[in-house]
Amino acid sequence: MTGSIPSENKQQVDNSLKTSSNNKKMTLPARLFTKQSQALIYNYKEAAVQRMLDFDNVSQRDTPSVAGLIHPGSDGGFYKAFFGFKELVIPVYNTVSEACKQNPNADVFLNFASHRSAYQSSLAALKEPSIRTVVIIAEGVPENEARALLSMAKKNGKVIIGPATVGGIQAGCFKIGNTAGTIDNILACKLYRSGSVGFVSKSGGLSNEMYNVLSRCTDGIYEGIAIGGDSFPGSTLTDHVLRYEKLPEVKMIVVLGELGGWDEYGIVDALKRGEITKPICCWVSGTVAKIFPTEVQFGHAGAKSGGETESAEAKNGALKKAGAVVPTSFEDFANVIAETYAKLEASGLVKPIEEPTPPELPLDFKTAVKAGKVRKPTSIISTICDDRGDELTYNGVPISEVCKEEYVLGDVIGLLWFKRKLPSYASRFIEMCLKLVADHGPCVSGAHNTIVAARAGKDLVSSLVSGLLTIGPRFGGAIDDSARVFKDAIDRNLTPEQLVEGMKSKGKRIPGIGHLIKSADDIDKRVVILKQYAKTHFSSSKYLEYALEVEKYTLQKANNLILNVDGCIGVLFLDLLHSCDLFTKEEIKEIIDVGYLNGFFVVGRSIGLIGHALDQKRMRQPLYRHPYDDVLYASD
Repeated sequence: MTGSIPSENKQQVDNSLKTSSNNKKMTLPARLFTKQSQALIYNYKEAAVQRMLDFDNVSQRDTPSVAGLIHPGSDGGFYKAFFGFKELVIPVYNTVSEACKQNPNADVFLNFASHRSAYQSSLAALKEPSIRTVVIIAEGVPENEARALLSMAKKNGKVIIGPATVGGIQAGCFKIGNTAGTIDNILACKLYRSGSVGFVSKSGGLSNEMYNVLSRCTDGIYEGIAIGGDSFPGSTLTDHVLRYEKLPEVKMIVVLGELGGWDEYGIVDALKRGEITKPICCWVSGTVAKIFPTEVQFGHAGAKSGGETESAEAKNGALKKAGAVVPTSFEDFANVIAETYAKLEASGLVKPIEEPTPPELPLDFKTAVKAGKVRKPTSIISTICDDRGDELTYNGVPISEVCKEEYVLGDVIGLLWFKRKLPSYASRFIEMCLKLVADHGPCVSGAHNTIVAARAGKDLVSSLVSGLLTIGPRFGGAIDDSARVFKDAIDRNLTPEQLVEGMKSKGKRIPGIGHLIKSADDIDKRVVILKQYAKTHFSSSKYLEYALEVEKYTLQKANNLILNVDGCIGVLFLDLLHSCDLFTKEEIKEIIDVGYLNGFFVVGRSIGLIGHALDQKRMRQPLYRHPYDDVLYASD
């Protein structure tokens, strides 16, 4: 294919060149970025923010390139990132106008909004006087919206890069978002310092490949721009080539185009008019399309094989005829670039660069840990669950298994508290205990406090906590203490009389013995249920039997000194722990000493306390004030 244009396509090309001519009227400024350029980032991505700041560090910028972040719907605040070794606090704004007002020196708007909202946010940025360059990352922006944004940019003297772009980079100066990838790639491609090549491409992915090629075949890039792969980019290949022509730092130009569209013919036209005088190496990718029998759509919206004139072969031929250096294939592109640069070097137009040593970039802590570069002591040890995998586990049991019908709540407590699957009778005993202690009326201290707090307008959690804080030795908290006392008595072979009289001599009550309203004549039904369950399911109940013998002795002193529900639960758990053959003596001692058993009262009673709080709020009860006639005023 020669550089001539088939007559049937001549009118289309003429229209394209007319468009290029129109573009020329709104000439892009030669210099888009400086080492002081700063960006406002809309719908920011954390990785992109940190990569920009890491680039700043190795490029030895004095000021960070990120001035502020815009997160619509936020309440503002700050985002923390690293600028070299220092932590940086970046302000977060709710709107574009607010961000621009607070950061008048920020002249780049980096838009990570989706194709659904990129238009409105970009339009807002184009209206701001301080914004000079708008970068639109999203692909698939509707063509009518892209054209409207381009018209607005021309009207306001602004530059658009994108849509469907990764952005661009001015070596050692300013980087847009994720352009050029990781810091390792930036260092390998020597992008931390300025070179002599102006590069422009449609493809962001291939830009990374070309940065590598240019770092090996030349002294590297001065600037690289990916205009984006959509059909209507905000700025064209030709726009940026003409900019590079005006930049004295750029000694040669490299262009990577693609099949589809007419943009490359703008470069052809500029070459013919003598507007491009610097050496220019070009390649239009997509020559493979000729082997397909029908039209082919490649990765970008604009990369469509179309007619013959839009083919890669036709464009490459036209560029070569106009005076561009064009290889025979992409594989040969690096060779022609190297040869072109060598001629510049031989002529003295480019001087060898004295390679600077970029500052050391600290490893992110997570990265260093993952790479095995540091040893970090953990702050917390957890042995009961693991939420790191695809599925949460309770003591190694997947949550999907725990949710099966055969698992009861007592099994969950067994896994998370005792770190083992308890026998079915044990799990059901735990569940029964929770049911029995869930509530004991509105007059007990926990319920009373919860009710008063709820009526004072406190939220559910505050009301619940108000009630829970009353749990202690006199209310609910006797389960652990009763277990400790009765275990110690049996371990020391004390008779019931010795236990009772010994506690009396010390001026102490026996935990788990005694009730304010129940007595031997009005026995607590909950205790009856617990004793019946133990008699049916437990293989041994020596602690319960011992406690009942103590009860016989204390009833001789007063009719209400009965084994109460706390004491019954405490001694039955001792029987359970000793009889199920799952716990060692040391483990049983630890369970009692640590205070596991009061947890049953806390969990169970929370159900009732929540009920009382909700009950009061549902009835919209007013603030509670204790009546005067229920107080003995004894101040006189």
